[in-house]
Amino acid sequence: MVQTFLLPDLGEGLTEAEVVRWLVAVGDVVAVDAPVAEVETAKSIVEVPSPYAGVVSELHGQVGGTVDVGNPLISIDSLPEPAAETYREEEKAGSGNVLVGYGTPEGTRTTRRRQPRAATAQPTAVATVDQPATVAARPAVPLVISPLVRRMARDAKVDLTNLSGSGAGGVITRRDVESAIASAQAIAPPVQASATGPEQAEASAPGPEVADSRTGLPVLLRTPMSGFRKAVAATLSRSRTEIPEATTWVDVDATALVELRESLRTATDPGPGLLALMARFVVAGLQKYPELNGAVDTGREELIQYDGVNLGLAVQSERGLVVPAVVGAHTMTARGLDQEIRRLTAAARDGRITATELACGTFTLNNYGSFGVDGSAAIINHPQVAILGVGRIIDRPCVVDGAVAVRKLTQLSLVFDHRVCDGGTAAGFLRFVADAFESPASAFADL
Repeated sequence: MVQTFLLPDLGEGLTEAEVVRWLVAVGDVVAVDAPVAEVETAKSIVEVPSPYAGVVSELHGQVGGTVDVGNPLISIDSLPEPAAETYREEEKAGSGNVLVGYGTPEGTRTTRRRQPRAATAQPTAVATVDQPATVAARPAVPLVISPLVRRMARDAKVDLTNLSGSGAGGVITRRDVESAIASAQAIAPPVQASATGPEQAEASAPGPEVADSRTGLPVLLRTPMSGFRKAVAATLSRSRTEIPEATTWVDVDATALVELRESLRTATDPGPGLLALMARFVVAGLQKYPELNGAVDTGREELIQYDGVNLGLAVQSERGLVVPAVVGAHTMTARGLDQEIRRLTAAARDGRITATELACGTFTLNNYGSFGVDGSAAIINHPQVAILGVGRIIDRPCVVDGAVAVRKLTQLSLVFDHRVCDGGTAAGFLRFVADAFESPASAFADL
């Protein structure tokens, strides 16, 4: 009997997901709760396990394509007995449900993980920038993590197997694809205007996708918005529409903070990083000024303050800017924050952040100084009510005790929802954090 598994909402309330990678192929035997596909939602890349055991009879989506929630994802033909019983015995191992709404009781999930099939297993259509698609076996699997990069390459007819990735471990990045597109356009023969007749002139005229009607300029590339970009656009637009934000900033002498960080480093222990030290002071500031660690319930016309801090951290990934949160940051030391920040950062860049980690933040810390900039008018991550930005720390002349000295200065910028507090509260929080940066040893003594 063939059973068709419909794509669930993955517990995130989403409407669609993009197929990043199939972990099985038609003809494979799978067990209940065995992962069959990786899909990208608006929030993260997740594995989808099968609720059925049997032989894969059909895959209902192409890699890079979108599947709507509630539509077929995979069809599985049940194994006949005793084959099914034999396979269950071979696959039996511990673990429990994976996604909300389906799965197996604890103790029945398989632990055997299928490796992706080699790309040479079956022929595929390969198209390059200067020749039509032909049926050929790909020589190798291109290292591409981002579905956006794959879509860009597909739309521009760039063969990813011919590219060398500049990312970590040879991963092909968006910049690699853009360079390939630019190179192809540079060597492509120019379109010659025809002087021999109307048919030739019509063939050489730009089509509707070549020239933009408003600017008259050629269109280099059209990229459909992924579910992730749609979610980002909706959140930022809502923030700008609903939140009456205000911004305040201050220049800070971070010399003592940098020196403290270096003093914690040993030959065997790197110690907590600068961002972890900053995060510890931010958490302390939020406990002193809880108005900024909350939300606005417009339906009930109430201001919310949370008993605890889930500190959001802005992380730039292949998918774009994401803001996972350190859950329970108020319970952690600087060293504990450092470990969790490193874990979250790595998970965000690998696309493995959970929906909960992306949605549960109560305040955001944005270290945009890592991009080499001094300041930014940040957008509050709705439904939060404030975001603190930290600029780059650089040597600058500064007056200290009446004399000019070279100090390590940075700028702190706080954007806050004026509905939850007035400027005095925001300034008090910002000054508390700034003072902690300038006298970290004294601040730690009070934590």
